[in-house]
Amino acid sequence: MEKWKGRTIQSRADAAELLLDMIRPLKPYYSKGNAWLHAGDSGVHYGEKSSRMEGFARVLWGLGPLWSQESPALSKELKEEAEEWKQRYLSGIIHGTDPSHEEYWGDLVDYDQKMVEMAALAVAVSLSPKTLWEPLNTEQKKRFFCWMNQINDHGVHPNNWRFFRILVNTMFRMIGCPWSKERMEEDRAVIEGCYEGDGWYHDGNKGQLDYYIPFAIHFYGLLYAKFMVKEDPEYSYILKERGRKFADDFIYWFDKDGREIPYGRSLTYRFAHGAFFSAAAFAGVESIDYGVFRRLAVGNLMQWISHPIFNHAGILSIGYGYPNLFMSERYNGPGSPYWGLKTFFMLALSDSHPFWTAPDRFPVFEPIRLLTHPHMLVVHENDHAEAFVAGQHCQNHGCVSEKYEKFVYSNQFGFSVSRGHRLQDGAFDNTLAASLAGDEHYRMKYGTNHFRVTEQAVFLDYALMPGVEAESAIIPLGPWHIRIHHISTDKEIDTADGGFSIEAETCFEVQSGALSGKYRPDQIKQDQNSIFACLPWGISGAAALTDGEAKLIDTFPNTNLLYNLAVLPTICRRLKPGCHLLIDCFLADRTDQAERYMKCIPQVETAERTIRIRIGEEERLIQWPDLNRRIRK
Repeated sequence: MEKWKGRTIQSRADAAELLLDMIRPLKPYYSKGNAWLHAGDSGVHYGEKSSRMEGFARVLWGLGPLWSQESPALSKELKEEAEEWKQRYLSGIIHGTDPSHEEYWGDLVDYDQKMVEMAALAVAVSLSPKTLWEPLNTEQKKRFFCWMNQINDHGVHPNNWRFFRILVNTMFRMIGCPWSKERMEEDRAVIEGCYEGDGWYHDGNKGQLDYYIPFAIHFYGLLYAKFMVKEDPEYSYILKERGRKFADDFIYWFDKDGREIPYGRSLTYRFAHGAFFSAAAFAGVESIDYGVFRRLAVGNLMQWISHPIFNHAGILSIGYGYPNLFMSERYNGPGSPYWGLKTFFMLALSDSHPFWTAPDRFPVFEPIRLLTHPHMLVVHENDHAEAFVAGQHCQNHGCVSEKYEKFVYSNQFGFSVSRGHRLQDGAFDNTLAASLAGDEHYRMKYGTNHFRVTEQAVFLDYALMPGVEAESAIIPLGPWHIRIHHISTDKEIDTADGGFSIEAETCFEVQSGALSGKYRPDQIKQDQNSIFACLPWGISGAAALTDGEAKLIDTFPNTNLLYNLAVLPTICRRLKPGCHLLIDCFLADRTDQAERYMKCIPQVETAERTIRIRIGEEERLIQWPDLNRRIRK
């Protein structure tokens, strides 16, 4: 992908070329009958056979939109390659749905992973029946229908998965096959039960509002709205209106160039985060600013090309900013990252569509925005987008405390996932962690008892371990933020209040042959109560306003999602049994003003329910709400 570094997508033809460049390295890894794609050898909970079927299907998220439109601006060679992909996928579908063939995908069971992949097949056929349906003979069509129709006879998870069955039945309806109205109504009722208002859904679990809302529930709903606009105009209108409302909030998860805030699970899908904007354009959502939507979708996609996310064979890796299995979920197989191709739904828009022709426009952000439904206070400061979060919770997917329950998530500094329990391997950035005194077995919170998010601060009440309770206020303040913790403990404990991880070195530059090397000791500015990593690429620092020891933690490699080697400013304390007030400030900035900010540490005073903050000549008063706890003296 080296040729794309420094380039951008300016037309549909550019996007098509990038897609073909991205998937071309996969060709040697298809099975003889083309029904399976063996993209790698790491394991996944649903087993190897389904994993290889997943790899096959997910490429269709890009190819289906490509085939749905004429491509007059493509070169002759790329047009021929697109035709070759058609033949490969026809072969794979024929063999994968044939029970007598050795590459048969297999019969479904309840909650089968193959249901997920059916959506890609269904959408590709719906977009381009002349490519994937009409060329099949009568027997092949029958086998394809029978295999896909299994989803109507099995249990499907009550979350975004219900859209997989909706999309399969939508496809049946579009190509003239029998479809289940009963299942469609049942699944629609489940989706409606997830709707929270103002364009927001939750994905099955009420405490979980993450990227599955834009790149799954909204994405599928907008496709349905386009496919069924004549057959189901009322619901199609509702789905598009919800998408319009949602977009007003969702753009705040990005900076002006499309770089998203990493947050929640399934981050290995990477540029799928921009897929919502492509789907909204495809559905024809009213009042879209196409210049902004294209900038966010294309900008997000292209910034990923600059990251080392492809292995040396050119295959997308599991990971985020680089290959990293530590951050993966149990359902991330070698082919899973190609779910990101959903953002190529922009290819389902013709060359003359306003998505491609509208003037490029930057989104306009309020400096601070309260997003009520995901319980986020989002701050935009000099292209640094931060989400201060409370009350989110997820279960059983791997590293969920780190992915949902840290105090703040940053598009410039990422966050870290733990690979152990000491400070180095725990990499407890932007969270408060506690251990029994001297035990070096730290843990952060898992779940929140009570919380409140206002336009000024985030307030939380939670337990760090049995007998150790905390009530915290997290207050954004420009490039700084303040944390005030009231801790009640019945045992002696060690605490670590971690700031922002920052890369310990910059990456190797191929053209110049330069390598920065790790940070130097003279780049660390430290006294008893504060520490700052003052690096050429930015400053990350922590300052204790109550007694505390400032440390720089060299975190274990591959814990931060964006940078494979990072350091972490942290304030450490040992607390006796009783009640304690802790106040810390944290700075993270990459602008040329960072050193000036470092010299202007906020000052904080607290009374029973009032917080008084001073920074420079600015003063701010914040009221602490009653979270129904009795932690403080």
